[in-house]
Amino acid sequence: MESLDDARHSWIIALRERLASPPPRRLPPSDLRQASVLVPLYVDAGELWTLLTVRADTLPSHRSQIAFPGGGKELKEDAWAAALRETQEEIGVDPKRVLRLGELDELESPAGFRVVPCVGAIPFPYQVKLNAAEIAEVFSLPLSSFSNPKLVEEQDVLINGVPRNLRIYHIGNRRIWGLTARILQNLMICLGLEPDEEN
Repeated sequence: MESLDDARHSWIIALRERLASPPPRRLPPSDLRQASVLVPLYVDAGELWTLLTVRADTLPSHRSQIAFPGGGKELKEDAWAAALRETQEEIGVDPKRVLRLGELDELESPAGFRVVPCVGAIPFPYQVKLNAAEIAEVFSLPLSSFSNPKLVEEQDVLINGVPRNLRIYHIGNRRIWGLTARILQNLMICLGLEPDEEN
């Protein structure tokens, strides 16, 4: 019988292996501003969950959108340092309580950022303290909810005159799209949980 500690270590090891191979892709050098986000994961009732935020409606950009905690890198910061600092500033998660699991593919955002998603395990039950100036809400969803093809919509759209394919997850009353949806899709592919359209 697997002990609780063994079970905890086994999912962490399995995720680290999946995130490491193949290695995450990086964009070619550019003038885009560098940024990173934390993709927080935890296990509850034998299922893998992630934590997401709703950005405040008073922010100058991406207001009221669902996003992972994160933001632009400061001078001499690496992707992890920026992701952990921003996560602490936005939702109060102590960087020392985040266990690094790996990274996902670097993505370009229409807002002019190149974003490295950093995947980290957080303790459960988790504790958050919202920065109301930036974050309106924190909520969690099981990763299994992103694997139902009936909840996934694909749209071809023009953003700043550039044609893009937009993925939208419709989960309950939540509409998750844009960079956050692309990060989730990349995570689901890495973990072998991407929806099978034929089923």
